[in-house]
Amino acid sequence: MFIPCDRGGGSAAPDFKGFTLLTPAVSVGNVGQLAIDLVISTLDMTKVGYFYTDCLVPMVGNNPYATAEENSTELSINAEVYSLPSKKLVVLQIRSPFIKNKYRPFCETLLSWVKSSKCARVVLLSSSHAYQRDDEQLLGTPLRYLLTPDMEKAVGGRMQELNWKEMEKVAAYPGISDTDKVLHVPGGGITKLLFTESYSKGIQMAVLLKFCSEGDNIPDAFVLANYLNEWLQLIKSEVSTSNNSTDPSSQWKIPSSWRLLFGSGLPPALF
Repeated sequence: MFIPCDRGGGSAAPDFKGFTLLTPAVSVGNVGQLAIDLVISTLDMTKVGYFYTDCLVPMVGNNPYATAEENSTELSINAEVYSLPSKKLVVLQIRSPFIKNKYRPFCETLLSWVKSSKCARVVLLSSSHAYQRDDEQLLGTPLRYLLTPDMEKAVGGRMQELNWKEMEKVAAYPGISDTDKVLHVPGGGITKLLFTESYSKGIQMAVLLKFCSEGDNIPDAFVLANYLNEWLQLIKSEVSTSNNSTDPSSQWKIPSSWRLLFGSGLPPALF
């Protein structure tokens, strides 16, 4: 349930009528979470509450978007909500993995909140194992999208204008039969379940994902954030002087927490 920052508790349902909800899938390389870090930090979004759930591993830490010593000691937990009314954007950032067998309860709780808070649509940022692509997915861009039927009616034409590539369905039994095609998102966490649940409940949802591998996934996060920006135009793109093309990468603000993305340095006392 959602708990506003200015309340001691309860299950108040804020009115985000007409807003776009942006959230990560907690998938391979944590690419969606990193991309959302860029969005929150760059747009200087305001934390408006917490998403209380027993489906995520508990955690607490310092403010990941600290800009000065004064706000560096603010506490953050595993699921928090940020808002930017000027762009009708609300973000649910997830910072810890899911507890085993808790995917479905989380998806049900999240979609229930989407309806009660009157969000217009959901955009899920995700990723999928690059090594498990089929032959067709190896060609061209490593970026893909998915739209529920209701979302297709609303923005399908825009995706065609952008020349985006829809996530391909793959053979249910590779090498045996190509007649049955299914949606397969290996390493995608809650992606497939949340998408199919949104489909069945008539909720407008778009999934934006990138094929990637585990490692330093910061470059993947920038690519996915730029992909999102092509559509939603969250930040203005600068024109690159080298080839006259637009490149918004330099416009994203890297959060202070990324300095410890791979842990802190080795303590001198070890030596």
